[in-house]
Amino acid sequence: MTASIMTAIKHALQRDIFTPNDERLLGIVNVCKAGKKKKNCFLCATVTTERPVQVKVVKVKKSDKGDFYKRQLTWELRDLTEVDAKDASKENPEFDLHFEKVYRWVASSTAEKNSFISCIWKLNQRYLRKKVEFVNVSSQLLEELPKAEESVPSGESQSVAGGDEDALDEYQELSTREEQDIESMMVTCEYAISNAEAFAEKLFKELQVLDGANIQSIMASEKQVNILMQLLDEALGEVDTIEGKLSSYEEMLQSVKEQMDQISQSNRLIQISNTNNGKLLDEIQFLVNYMDLSKGHIRALQEGDLTSPKGIEACINASEALLQCMNVALRPGHEKLMAVNQQQLLFAELRDTFARRLTNHLNNVFVHQGHDQSSTLSQHTAELTLPKHSPLHRDLLRYAKLMEWLKNTHREKYEGLSRTYVEYMSKLYEREIKEFFEVAKIKMAGTSKDPKGKFATLPRKESALKQETESLHGSSGKLTGSTSSLNKLTVQGSNSRRSQSSSLLDMGNMSASDLDVADRTKFDKIFEQVLSELEPLCLAEQDFISKFFKLQQHLTVAPPLAQPETEDFDGSLPSKKPPQAEHKHSLSSEKDIVRLMMNKIFQSIETELNSLIALGDKIDSFHSLYMLVKMSHHVWTAENVDPASYLSTTLGNVLVTVKRNFDKCISNQIRQMEEFKISKKSKVGILPFVTGFEEFAELAETIFRNAERRGDLDKAYVKLIRAVFMNVEKVANESQKTPRDVVMMENFHHIFSTLSRLKISCLDAERREAKHKYTDHLQSYVINSLGQPLEKLNHFFEGVEARVAQGVREEEVSYQLAFNKQELRKVIKEYPGKEVKKGLDNLYKKVDKHLCEEESLLQVVWHSMQDEFIRQYKHFEDLIGRCYPGSGITMEFTIQDMLEYFSSIAQSH
Repeated sequence: MTASIMTAIKHALQRDIFTPNDERLLGIVNVCKAGKKKKNCFLCATVTTERPVQVKVVKVKKSDKGDFYKRQLTWELRDLTEVDAKDASKENPEFDLHFEKVYRWVASSTAEKNSFISCIWKLNQRYLRKKVEFVNVSSQLLEELPKAEESVPSGESQSVAGGDEDALDEYQELSTREEQDIESMMVTCEYAISNAEAFAEKLFKELQVLDGANIQSIMASEKQVNILMQLLDEALGEVDTIEGKLSSYEEMLQSVKEQMDQISQSNRLIQISNTNNGKLLDEIQFLVNYMDLSKGHIRALQEGDLTSPKGIEACINASEALLQCMNVALRPGHEKLMAVNQQQLLFAELRDTFARRLTNHLNNVFVHQGHDQSSTLSQHTAELTLPKHSPLHRDLLRYAKLMEWLKNTHREKYEGLSRTYVEYMSKLYEREIKEFFEVAKIKMAGTSKDPKGKFATLPRKESALKQETESLHGSSGKLTGSTSSLNKLTVQGSNSRRSQSSSLLDMGNMSASDLDVADRTKFDKIFEQVLSELEPLCLAEQDFISKFFKLQQHLTVAPPLAQPETEDFDGSLPSKKPPQAEHKHSLSSEKDIVRLMMNKIFQSIETELNSLIALGDKIDSFHSLYMLVKMSHHVWTAENVDPASYLSTTLGNVLVTVKRNFDKCISNQIRQMEEFKISKKSKVGILPFVTGFEEFAELAETIFRNAERRGDLDKAYVKLIRAVFMNVEKVANESQKTPRDVVMMENFHHIFSTLSRLKISCLDAERREAKHKYTDHLQSYVINSLGQPLEKLNHFFEGVEARVAQGVREEEVSYQLAFNKQELRKVIKEYPGKEVKKGLDNLYKKVDKHLCEEESLLQVVWHSMQDEFIRQYKHFEDLIGRCYPGSGITMEFTIQDMLEYFSSIAQSH
């Protein structure tokens, strides 16, 4: 579009659209929307003529019905946020205006776009001072308008942006004072408004007069100007003189500066030298302070006395000082110094020398100790006590700090000492423990009685005892559980002393009648003494190992001990491992190392304890109850001290064996119940396993009072009582001499009495069941027995009740042929008082033969029979009254007669 056309459009828009709205058109560009069919329109930048000035961007579109233009959209310039010119380096007619949304436009030419963007930038800077972002716009375009117009044709530039934009640049508003001066000047000239040309000509003439006056004033001041120029020339001369002096001064100062620079350089070199000397002195002092060992310390390490307390203290101080010197953190470069290397060699030599002296001395102490205390064993074993090693521990603990030093500096020698200690102390402890347990076994076996009632003791020869203990183990240490294995240990003839009531306990090591309470109490004291001696011995040794070998805090690798055999922590059989594998064996903590050393030193304790337990169980399997309680208590105590200690682990393993023996004891009792056979010629009475359970419960309640493992006993109780119940019924069913109800009644009454007396809480349900069974079988026995003395009368009234049950009215029963009054009188006459008493007397004798004397249930049964007889008598009278009313028929005897019969029969026997 040519410049003339754009100028015409601009004037038309100003005239038709903006002038009526008091607006001035400052910039215009011909555009169309990007990406759509070209529909040309104009974007106009306008300002209002009234204050405050408002700047707007107006979209103007030509009407479709004519040649006039109309306003379509209007945006406030203050709502504009961004102007995007798309490309600042290349000519591109596209640009975007960001108002409430993005408007994309394509100008008719790049020049028009640049002119419009420049106009927008100027209006924003002048009126709004708003930071609108101009993106992809050339910086030249935003500085001066003429630069942007160089590429625009002259006519187009003039028409589009020339006149109005120049006016925009030059336009300035009048101040208030200027307005007042103009108004006063126009007031003095009356024709200023009516005749503007005359007013302008007057102003021009006045301006010429003022210019002439200014020229004359300038010419009149020429002389003063010349004087001023002369003064300026003189001043310049003085300036030159001063500059010359300043130059000379500068040369002088330059030489001074060079001298000062030399002095500064010298001072800096002196400072560096002093700093280096100070650092060198620090290094020398550091090496002297931390790498120097006194002569006294060297003498103590080389030839110090390791037997006296003072000598040991001196060696400890010297070894600590040596360790500090060897562990000092050398600074970079120290390792290159010859003096440092010589000192390190000296320290290494002193370390090796002292480590060798210390190792030899302690090895001698361990070897001597391993062979020295045998002389005192006989005295201790006679009293069933173990020798105390506290003096040895006290002497050796003086070397604890030296052992820690050896552990940190010479690991191989430290491990060698560990192996030596374990080797010799294990031999010492094995000898002491073996003899200790031999005496314990002799004392324990002495609790058996000979036929004369005196305690029999085993021969004290070691070979005989060894042979006996080996026979106890058998294969894999298992026991057969039969009494024949006691023949080597107990005196012959004890079987003749067993009673019939203890026949159950006669089987499976359960001969409780052969051993009285005193024997078991003596066994309990011996077993407790054994555990009480072992516990402090193990705890003291473990505490000593932890302190002496410093095995308390840090994780480490286990030292190879004694021999290439290692014993598992659960007490299982040792497994063979090569020495190389044991050297590489890693444990999780130093507590495991302590436990491993304890396993080596006390490797015979668990074996000896199991042997002792087997002996006690073989003598009397009831001993397993004592051992279970004692062993549980000691395990509980050891676990409270240290759950992972050797003592806790070992006693726990032995407790498993004791618990297994206890379970075997219970199983044997149950097996004996199942194998029990009754005599066919004698009455049953109270079964032996019922009295055996009573004895077991009484003994167990005494032993397990306040015990930690009460739950084991409760489980055993339940198993035993269920077996007792089952086998009592089995025997009752097999009984031929004694009625089943009598066997059940007597034995369950005995069980109920036992449980009620002992008050075993876990057997409350069984106690109630025993009472129920006793009551039921008592009632059953009474009813079955009473049917015999009045048998015909019972049959008669059973027939009467049957007719009534079939629908015959009670008052019509007497008309039945078999049950008329004559038949009733005939049956009643067969049972006069004397016959009834005779029948009851025979019944009493029969019941007396059925019942046993131990349980004393005869009077209870007889009283129950009396009550049942009275109940049947009242029932017969009631049937006579209902079925034979008014007949006057009564029994030949009264209730009072019956009471006298029962009482006299009971008293006569």
